[in-house]
Amino acid sequence: MAETEYEIVIGMEIHAELRTASKMFCGCPVVDTTVAEPNTAVCPVCGGLPGAMPVVNKLAVEQAMLVGLALNCQINASTSFARKNYFYPDLPKGYQISQYDDPIATNGWIDVQTEDGGNVRIGIRRAHMEEDTAKSFHYSAGGARGGAYTLIDFNRSGVPLLEIVSEPDMHSVAAAYAYGTKIREILRYLGVNSGDMEKGVLRFEANVSIRPRGTEALGTRTEIKNLNSFRALVRASEYEIARQIEVVEAGGTVVQETLGWDEARGVTVSQRSKEHAHDYRYFPEPDLPPLTIDGAWIEEVRQALPELPDAKYARFVGVYGLVENDARILVEDQALASYFEAAARSYGGNAASVSKWIVGELAYLMNRDGVALEAVRVTPESIASLVKLVDAGTVSLSSAKDVLATMFETGRAPEVIVKDNGLVQISDEEALSQIADQVLSDHPDEVVAFLGGRESLLQWFMGQVMRATRGRAQPQTVLGLLRGKLEARRR
Repeated sequence: MAETEYEIVIGMEIHAELRTASKMFCGCPVVDTTVAEPNTAVCPVCGGLPGAMPVVNKLAVEQAMLVGLALNCQINASTSFARKNYFYPDLPKGYQISQYDDPIATNGWIDVQTEDGGNVRIGIRRAHMEEDTAKSFHYSAGGARGGAYTLIDFNRSGVPLLEIVSEPDMHSVAAAYAYGTKIREILRYLGVNSGDMEKGVLRFEANVSIRPRGTEALGTRTEIKNLNSFRALVRASEYEIARQIEVVEAGGTVVQETLGWDEARGVTVSQRSKEHAHDYRYFPEPDLPPLTIDGAWIEEVRQALPELPDAKYARFVGVYGLVENDARILVEDQALASYFEAAARSYGGNAASVSKWIVGELAYLMNRDGVALEAVRVTPESIASLVKLVDAGTVSLSSAKDVLATMFETGRAPEVIVKDNGLVQISDEEALSQIADQVLSDHPDEVVAFLGGRESLLQWFMGQVMRATRGRAQPQTVLGLLRGKLEARRR
């Protein structure tokens, strides 16, 4: 079969650390494991010492409920914890406290739009709470300690973790990318996760299979673990799809297994045979009673839901009249969306003009210098003032770009920069008429060529006037004057 004769089937598991001050079952602080001294935020509970008793973090439960509501899930009235038994060096108890039969949220969905413009509804099977494991650091032979070894940092052990499990509703890598992007966006809007994949607070796992197009039965799936970037998600999924097709085409059988992604070599590598639920020997956590969630608590959490990305996008297009691409760019980052709204309120006019400057020139300067929005010196009010100067004809478009660059570097107000640099646009027709006459008188050969049919020279004359006025001439006024004077010479 050709590749086009197979249907891709992808389901995803997303592991998101919840943004709480303390861990899931103890009072240890949640620290940034990329900078904190190893093994300094550990106690008998998260260190797995015998007899240590866990206590559920209420805020983590509420954040899990918040995510469930944002994903259109049912919040279950009774939820319980279970012991998931498996043995790794980073799991000192020999089990992980998780949820199995009674997850906190089930049966949800989100809509995503792929890069090719397709709309896909993806089911959310469940979202359940658990504790994160410790962090392993593997060193190859020949290191400072002589041979191959592993070090364990227990600072991450016990950090609240929410696992979001999708249905296998994605049939392209583009859909999986869009889904991962949307979940990350929602988590950041809710304030429950920073979305910083480089720090490991958000991790993807892709379950990939193929089947002959037109069939219903699912093929054998492989699970690609711990993908910590969108690039890794895309490359690993694409590689695994191609690998499975190659295996099937050669007459082989895809083996159900857990895979890792080797970024350097660009290949998936086998880690172990894929476990089933019975392999983990789930049983109810004896140290934690079932948790009852009544309707009043759910409604209290529901009231904390912010305006989510889809609703904000619809409002930006419908109320502010933004083009879809600008609205989509602004909505991707909640802070940028808030910046735009503050600028739009200050401007008080055509908000689309403001959005163009933010997603265009301001974004360019931020990307050029690697400056995050919170460090930008240009306030929403000052960029609104600059747009007002442009729309009023006080300053030309080209000059305004230079003004914004100066604002970006210094934080100065646009009005001050325009005044200090003599950038006020000349719109006085009498003054501009005299300058246009002088340009035409100084270039008789070009005038003859224009009258002979080289009408492109009109823009050249325009440039001469702009040069004479140091870019301060009002373009439309100049263009009209030049046309009239040249036509007069034709007659």
